Amino acid sequence: MINQYPLWKYLLLLVAVVMGSLYSLPNIYGEDPSVQISHRISSVDNETQSKIEVALSIKDVKAKSYKIEQGRLLVRFNSEDDQLKAADIIKATLNREHIIALNLAPATPQWLRNLGARPMYLGLDLRGGVHFLMEVDMVSAIARQIDDLTAETRSFLRGEKIRYLGITQSTNTMSIKFRNAEDRSNAQSAMDKEFDGLRFEEADKDGTFLLAHLTEQAIRDEEKAALQQNITTLRNRVNELGVAEPVIQQQGTNRIVVQLPGVQDTARAKEILGATATLEFRLTEGNYSDWTNAQNTGRAPLGSRLYHERNGDPVLLKRRIIVTGDQINDAASTIDSQSGTPAVSIRLDSKGAKRMGEITSDHIGDPMAVVFIENKVETKTVNGKTIKVRRTIEEVINIATIRGAFSKNFQITGLDSTEARDLALLLRAGALRAPVEIIEERTVGPSLGQDNIDKGFNSVVLGFVAVLIFMILYYKVFGLVANIALTMNLVLIFAVLSMLQATLTLPGIAGIVLTVGMAVDANVLIFERIREEIRNGNSPQASIHAGYAKALSTITDANITTLLAAIVLFSFGTGPIKGFAITLSIGILTSMFTAIVGTRAMINLIYGNRNISKISI
Repeated sequence: MINQYPLWKYLLLLVAVVMGSLYSLPNIYGEDPSVQISHRISSVDNETQSKIEVALSIKDVKAKSYKIEQGRLLVRFNSEDDQLKAADIIKATLNREHIIALNLAPATPQWLRNLGARPMYLGLDLRGGVHFLMEVDMVSAIARQIDDLTAETRSFLRGEKIRYLGITQSTNTMSIKFRNAEDRSNAQSAMDKEFDGLRFEEADKDGTFLLAHLTEQAIRDEEKAALQQNITTLRNRVNELGVAEPVIQQQGTNRIVVQLPGVQDTARAKEILGATATLEFRLTEGNYSDWTNAQNTGRAPLGSRLYHERNGDPVLLKRRIIVTGDQINDAASTIDSQSGTPAVSIRLDSKGAKRMGEITSDHIGDPMAVVFIENKVETKTVNGKTIKVRRTIEEVINIATIRGAFSKNFQITGLDSTEARDLALLLRAGALRAPVEIIEERTVGPSLGQDNIDKGFNSVVLGFVAVLIFMILYYKVFGLVANIALTMNLVLIFAVLSMLQATLTLPGIAGIVLTVGMAVDANVLIFERIREEIRNGNSPQASIHAGYAKALSTITDANITTLLAAIVLFSFGTGPIKGFAITLSIGILTSMFTAIVGTRAMINLIYGNRNISKISI
């Protein structure tokens, strides 16, 4: 008999229906107003959770749940009022080392989360959140490069035993004073080979001054590197906010767009994104008694400077910097092969490796410190006026003894497992290569986002219902089958978006609406072909078989051309266009599956393997 599927095809359809239903289910549960608590240098523990529970209980604020995950504590609440009250209470309870961020957490039941089922992300236009346009201070980036080159020049001239009287610098130029023209000429010849990014010229008649200018190519390379490193660092910092699917991308030659869907605590987001941080490796000076004496007297020996560890203990470090954080290419938490204790494996770039090799070979057995430096801009209200206050944090986060000479790859030991993991994360996150300033800020309120969601949902429902009514009235039983397939098509679209953890935006909803209209096209072609075969005098079974067989090539051609157009839109489009292209592409693929394979299976179950003289179409 024709119009029969083998058992495996029915089982395949059943699996697709069950899996699609299961993985689209998390999208109906919505989100819980939440407060996320993390620590700047370590993981949040059960003791911190207990402290928060007691504080909230005293103030009669009820939390929906508590969960520690990846070193962060997420506290869920039943309403936004409870969320805001709790945030104030938690800030007052914990110290400044804790980061308190308001967020929206998916309310997916635990049994679904255990299966890996998660809701799709909602874009900024649907979920609400903040949009920042940030400008990178390229002048500071170039000035910092000149600072680094000045230090390298001093080391190079000393290494070449070329005498010089002094070096001064401006925005993109160094001026080097020599004793005589011969020393200047020797220096210029040697530096021409060593420094590719500098262009040299004499500055006076007697030939004792040498000017070193950054080349145009070197300036462009530095600006490009500063922009790209800042984008990477900002992306790592956004992870601290727990933002799902943030948008961080370049705009022009010196600007960065940052979109944070679902972020409610905009002040905290600005503080984290705008902070300028760096790392420095320095040798220690003296011993603990010298450090304590410097702390008590407030005076540090010549060539050194007083710092403090995070626990408040004093430490003297040499003023001369070994390498900085932007010279670190990679860092990973690992286990020391010799001692079996936790360690952090670090890889430096070529310049940092050369510098580290020189220092460590001369200072085996001496302690080396890692200094964390962060410049923060805090907004305060003074006498009714909003002002920006800059605050610099300088802390020694690690001191380790140099056991042997190393350069590009080395390890930091003397840490427990948590400290090693956190230090590796910090080093990988890196530092902003140049300061950034937020020049534009837009907040999309949750009411506007919900309004967009409601309108988009209503448009899908109206289009869906209109198609259902038309199909069932015009094609009867076959129309009912097409409606069931169309329903499963929507379920599969949401399931695929959820499994891919794609971001749904307003243009994405437009793509779904278009898919709803296009999804029945294949069935219309098939059903009309079946009608035509019946009018030509063929039997119902033969007409069904011919209808599906003869319409397949037309359906395939039409959907492939639309899919190609969607791929082009995704390849060359940006933001909203990509969102439209993604949902359209997924909708085309799922609609071909449900409209051809799905409806054929249901028609086979209804009419297959039967002697019939009439079908309801």
